[in-house]
Amino acid sequence: IILQPMKKILFSLMLLIAAVNMTYSQKKPCCDDEGGTTGSETKSTEITAPNVMASFGNDEGFKNEHPQPLDFKLTDGKGTMVTYKTADGTDAYGYEVKADKPTNNWVLVFHEWYGLNDYVKREAEEIATKLGNVNVLAVDLYDGKVAANNDEAVKYVNSVDNARALSIIGGARDHAGSSAVFATLGWCFGGSWSNQAAIELGSRCNACIIYYGMPEQNKERLALLKAPVLGIFANKDTKITPEVAAKFEADLKELNIPASIYEFEANHGFANPSNPKHDAAATEEAKEKTYGFLMEKMK
Repeated sequence: IILQPMKKILFSLMLLIAAVNMTYSQKKPCCDDEGGTTGSETKSTEITAPNVMASFGNDEGFKNEHPQPLDFKLTDGKGTMVTYKTADGTDAYGYEVKADKPTNNWVLVFHEWYGLNDYVKREAEEIATKLGNVNVLAVDLYDGKVAANNDEAVKYVNSVDNARALSIIGGARDHAGSSAVFATLGWCFGGSWSNQAAIELGSRCNACIIYYGMPEQNKERLALLKAPVLGIFANKDTKITPEVAAKFEADLKELNIPASIYEFEANHGFANPSNPKHDAAATEEAKEKTYGFLMEKMK
């Protein structure tokens, strides 16, 4: 008679202990005894760089580093605007310059924050002429919109959706064909997306060129990059600073990704001929390095 209440008390205590253990196990981090993550935990590899560039657009100082483009109209280009499908069935756009002879070499070009304007088209034409054995596709991440001023550019940068941008890049890859091999190149906002496109293209990408764009900060995602990198940065840049370039170089070295990083005594956007702060001498030197790099990697 006395034991029966004791059994009930013991049983209640056991239930209480079990409940406490269950609560603790639900709150306990998914880690092993060494403090590392277990195989069941998925680490984030989401895109970080383009969102950072978008946030910079709201910074007045950085915004002012992108003066309204000088007037320019491309009249003698041999390229054409093309339309191609993305995975969701919608249209994407680009400016395509085809090589005179058939080739599987492709350079994907990514515009800076004013969009796919005639300056970017001219750069695509120049790349095609200099290399000769490549097709060049200047990808439009703004879906047909081109900014006429800083305020429009900020709006378009902020409106870029990562998933849509990746779908546009995937459509460009498929447009080039299953046998295509790639290089990527971009400036500022487009420099960030050149980095992201090279990551997405994996072993099919032979070269990644970034002009003063925010590189990928997540080292786990950066580790997916298979292409050697040429980085062109500006020491007077207020956002993509020498410290950013140094960290990027250190991350690439740690990941055993070949890289050549160069820093110029110039302002952000120095290689953009539409920029009133355009530095012709620095641009010429940067382009020599760019074309040499591309010729080596896209033989």
